[in-house]
Amino acid sequence: MVDEQLRKRGIGDERVLAAMLEIPREEFVPIESRVLSYADDPVPIGFGQTISQPYMTALMAQSLALKGTETILDVGAGSGYGAAVLGVLGARVISIELVPALAQFAMRNLQRTGRAGNVTVMVGDGSIGYADAAPYDAITVGAGAPETPAGLIGQLRDSGRLVIPVGTRKDQSLMIITKKKGATDSRAVTQCRFVPLRGAEGWR
Repeated sequence: MVDEQLRKRGIGDERVLAAMLEIPREEFVPIESRVLSYADDPVPIGFGQTISQPYMTALMAQSLALKGTETILDVGAGSGYGAAVLGVLGARVISIELVPALAQFAMRNLQRTGRAGNVTVMVGDGSIGYADAAPYDAITVGAGAPETPAGLIGQLRDSGRLVIPVGTRKDQSLMIITKKKGATDSRAVTQCRFVPLRGAEGWR
């Protein structure tokens, strides 16, 4: 996976590659789908949600430019895989999930694999973030939004980065949004296709 899907497609951050090697992806996929764990595709995890394609997980993590000291908000815990990768790369991860059963699934996966030490899974509307632990050095959103939620920008620390898919329900651009002195700068990284971001600042 790392050699064929990541290195050859431009993932060059060695910390990200090491994290992807370290986290056992099969432990975050439903048992009936484990044969697909390392496929170059998203994998269904129930409730209309997916675990993202490995390349997209790595690209989003690389786009955050993490050094190891950051507090990170992960919107859309899903199975907990992305949060586990971020937990290797940052100091603290708050992962928020709208579906209670998926939040429980993520927490069980993180605990079973010994990755829960610096990762907390919360149940809630990730489209509005989690103000109690803000500001964040980095925010990643694992679902496509109609526009960048103002609440997430407000919870981003100055000089922080937000990585989010923005577009229609079916197709989005993966955006890197950097905050500096209260203003934001945005650039598109690639085209992508995520499940819709649900919530007050997502798709209703």
